[in-house]
Amino acid sequence: MGQEKAVKGSLFEGIVVAGYADHGGYINCTGPSIKYTFAPKSSILFGFMPSLKLREDKVDAGKPKNSLITPTLGLGLTAVFRHMAIQLPAFYNAKTSTSDGKWKLGIGMGYKF
Repeated sequence: MGQEKAVKGSLFEGIVVAGYADHGGYINCTGPSIKYTFAPKSSILFGFMPSLKLREDKVDAGKPKNSLITPTLGLGLTAVFRHMAIQLPAFYNAKTSTSDGKWKLGIGMGYKF
């Protein structure tokens, strides 16, 4: 029996991803999203990604720097094929006194439990 193509909302999919974005790493899980299932055990999700960004600032001595681990919320696509996940997230870096606010793209791979 074939599975019908379907679009539905999802709160949590059990996907954990590690990847690279904005000169550092990140670890996240998929959060609320819109899920399109196109084949058995294969789907594409567009939604939010609660994340921990891992990045060490390179600053001059005596100047303040950010924490190594920063919680953030990403937005993007996650493709799932059986238990393998590939993710294209975007994270927003807020405006500071030295840089403008910008969206930073990333890429990651993960596992669906």
